[in-house]
Amino acid sequence: MKNPLKIVVTGAAGFIGYHAVKSLLATGHSVLAIDNLNDYYDAKIKTDRLENIGADKSFCFEQVDVADHRRIVDIFQKYAPSRVLHLAAQAGVRYSIENPFTYIESNIRGHLSILEAVRNTPSIRHLIYASSSSVYGNNTDAPFSEGDRVDKPVSLYAATKRADELMSESYSELYQIPQTGLRFFTVYGPWGRPDMAYWSFTKAILASTPINVYNGGELERDFTYIDDVIQAIIRIVEDVPKNKSNRIYNIGGSHPRNLHEFIDIISSACGKTAICKNYPMQKGDVYCTYADLTKIKEDYHYKPEITLEIGIPKFVNWYKQYHEI
Repeated sequence: MKNPLKIVVTGAAGFIGYHAVKSLLATGHSVLAIDNLNDYYDAKIKTDRLENIGADKSFCFEQVDVADHRRIVDIFQKYAPSRVLHLAAQAGVRYSIENPFTYIESNIRGHLSILEAVRNTPSIRHLIYASSSSVYGNNTDAPFSEGDRVDKPVSLYAATKRADELMSESYSELYQIPQTGLRFFTVYGPWGRPDMAYWSFTKAILASTPINVYNGGELERDFTYIDDVIQAIIRIVEDVPKNKSNRIYNIGGSHPRNLHEFIDIISSACGKTAICKNYPMQKGDVYCTYADLTKIKEDYHYKPEITLEIGIPKFVNWYKQYHEI
C-alpha cells in the first residue's frame, strides 16, 4: 500500500471487525480499534480475538461504547483518522424480540454518535458502516437488489439497520459526508459468533446433542465466507467515493443454500450425524436471503469464491482447535 491510512474500526473485537483489523494491519494501515466487549455472547472469544491480533505498533485499542458520544468524539479528534469502519452493533434477530431497548441504544444512538463524531472530525474522508440483509424482510423478488423496497422489516433488528441507512442518507445530504453501507448476508467462518447457527450446529453435532431446525428446514440462506467479505471491505475502505453520497452495497455469496444442505455439510465436516428437532417458523425470521451482486461487482470487482463445501470444514477445523477437541 503506497499511502497507509489511519482507520478507526468499531466493533473491532467482533467477528467481522477482528478479521477486518487483521487484514488492514497486514495491508500496511494503522488501526485504532474500538469495542465495548459486552456480554451478548461470551466475552472470552472477544478478548481472544484481540489477543490474536498481537502486538503491532500500528494498532491500539480503546474499550468504549459507541453510544458514549463524548468519548467517541474525543477519540476521533485526537486520533484524526481518514477512514471509519463502523461495525459495532447489537446483532441478532431473535434477541431483539426480548431485548428491544438494547438495539435502540447500540444501533440507533450508537450510529448517530458515530455520524456526529465523523461530522466533527475534519480528517475523515469516508465512513463505511455495517447494515444487514435483514432489511429486505420477506422480499419475494429474488435476488435482492439494493434498489428493492425495504420498508417492511420483520424484526426490530432489521428496523434499526434500515434506520441507520436512512440516518446516513440524511447526513450525506446535509453535510456532504461520503458514506458506504454494507448489507452483509449470513457471514460465517473461523472466529465466528457463537450465536450463529453454524456455530451452535457444530457444537451440538460434535457433542451428539439435538439441533433445533425451524420451518422443517425449508429455509434458504445466502452464506458468505469471511474472507470474501473482507476482500470487499478492504477495497471499499481504501476508496474515497467521487460523490459525497450514501451508497449501499450487498455483500453476499449470491448462491442461496437450503438448510438441509447446510446441516449435511456441517455433519460431514464433523464426521457425525446431526440429530434434528423440528420447530415452527420463528418470529422475526425470514424464508430466504439472496444477494444481487451486480452493483458491487461493477464498482469493486467483487467476486465471492469460497463455497460452503470449502468454508464449513475450515470453520469446523478452527472450532476443534479453539476448543481443543
